[in-house]
Amino acid sequence: MARGIERRPIFKDEIDRERFLERLGLFSEKTRTPIYAFSLIPNHFDLLLRSGPCGLSRFMRRLLTGYATGENEGRS
Repeated sequence: MARGIERRPIFKDEIDRERFLERLGLFSEKTRTPIYAFSLIPNHFDLLLRSGPCGLSRFMRRLLTGYATGENEGRS
């Protein structure tokens, strides 16, 4: 699970959610991390996954840092 700061929204609209899912799918394939279920709520998301060879913390760090950087630059 990851939540927006002060429970603020992390997904602005449907396009933003789709970009996040694309990124999640890309990293899942690249790191061989199976995703079993997910839920995207405006101010947080939940993931059910099995840690792949790179480990959970590295997977989440790469997913979230890249997503946040893209959002701060106006894209994801």
